[in-house]
Amino acid sequence: MKSIPPAQAEHQLTQVADRFDAWRQTRTTRAEPIPHDLWEQAIALTAQFPLTRVARRIRVSGGELKKRCAAHHAARSPLVSIAALSFVEVPATPIWSRPTAGTEIELSRADGTRLRIHSHEPQPPLVALVRTFLETL
Repeated sequence: MKSIPPAQAEHQLTQVADRFDAWRQTRTTRAEPIPHDLWEQAIALTAQFPLTRVARRIRVSGGELKKRCAAHHAARSPLVSIAALSFVEVPATPIWSRPTAGTEIELSRADGTRLRIHSHEPQPPLVALVRTFLETL
């Protein structure tokens, strides 16, 4: 129910209460259930007024109105299929990039000098480094 001015909402509450009274006067037995459309009107009023006020004004049990409101809202909410609920693996994406396996090279010259290179680049510029290392004596 949309938000309406208080005077108009009060008028609607009075009209629904009058409809409940008219139904009570025309029902065939005291055990006759309240018609669905009257319950729907009462439920709609709970959007404007406290549930207890609506129940008191239309002269029904507050517990029964609360139960009907809950059933009404449950019926309007979309049903989720149990089959639709299943495990879905979501691979974690790292916040920072992980280093690749990389390359490790160890070179030795005849004079005993050693060069050890660790690189995480996929293709480091090794040709120039190795040539410079081996040519320098």
